[in-house]
Order: sequence, then structure tokens, then C-alpha cells
Amino acid sequence: MSEPASISYSIAARYAQAVFELAKEQKAIVKLEADVAELSEAIEASEELVSLINSPIYSRGEQIRAISAIVKQMAILESLGSTLGLMASKRRLFVLPALLDRLKDLIADHKSEVSAEVTSAKVLNKTQSDKLSKAITASVGKTVKLKATVDEDIIGGLIVKVGSKMVDTSIRSKLISLQNVMKEVG
Repeated sequence: MSEPASISYSIAARYAQAVFELAKEQKAIVKLEADVAELSEAIEASEELVSLINSPIYSRGEQIRAISAIVKQMAILESLGSTLGLMASKRRLFVLPALLDRLKDLIADHKSEVSAEVTSAKVLNKTQSDKLSKAITASVGKTVKLKATVDEDIIGGLIVKVGSKMVDTSIRSKLISLQNVMKEVG
């Protein structure tokens, strides 16, 4: 991780931990989870919001007013809304995506859940998804939420990422491995 990214993650982690602890004390984890999901969707859907949190063109006052309006419009949990306001006043909105990611991790850990990113060559059907979830659950000991994506370039097999661990059983990776072995021989 680069130094600026590390600093951003550190800032986001501190804010996230504080927001999470307050939500836990208030027994508002469910509301926090919904707000985090809604904010994440808003960031993905709005180039203007991404510009607001990343661009130095906006003044501190403009960022504070915009974030206040967003918090009010979305009826965001008070502790999260206050934190977003504080981040805007300190010109730290650029860490908002990292904050949301860290909050998702804290909430998942609180619920004994883990996310697994699964890449397959074709869309997995319900039976395949269920079997894969059960296998990963047995391996990690936590409830698994699958995030499935399709990449036809892997030809077949799966690429499964759980936390920092990755298992690549794709045909593409096996072909690349075979190609490298053949280069060493020839």
C-alpha cells in the first residue's frame, strides 16, 4: 500500500471505528448498515458526488452544505451524519469510500459474516451458489455473502477471493501456468 493510501485508510479506519462503536451503543447497527449501503450506491451512481468528495475545486463551505443536504435527504444516522460533516469541515471527504468499506467490514464482522468475491465464466445458478456458499462457510467458519461476477475470459472454473486469500481454479490460469512451464523446457 502506498503511503498516501495508507494514511487515507488510517484516517478512514479511525472514523469508521468511532461511528461503528456509537451505532453499537445505540443499537443502530441495522440502520448504519442500510445507510452505508445507500451511500455506497449513491457514490457509484453519481459522478457529481464523486467530484464533490475528491475535487479540491469545491470550497469547505460548499462541501459542508452539500454533505448536510445529503445527510438530511437520506435521513442518515445521526452519528454517521455528524462524522460526514466533520470530515467535510476538515477537508477529508476524499476518504469517504474507504470509510464506507471499513464500516462494511466492521458490520460484517459484528454479524459473523464474510464477503466472498466469486468470478466465473458463466452466471452461477442458485444451486451452484448455495453449494459454493456452504463450502466457503465450512472453510472460514462464518456466514458468507457471495459477490458474483462473470468474466468469460477465464474460460471455466472459478476465482474465489475471501479477505486476503484467493483460490484460482480457472482454466485460463492453468493454461498460463502450462505455458510458463513449456517456456522453461523449450
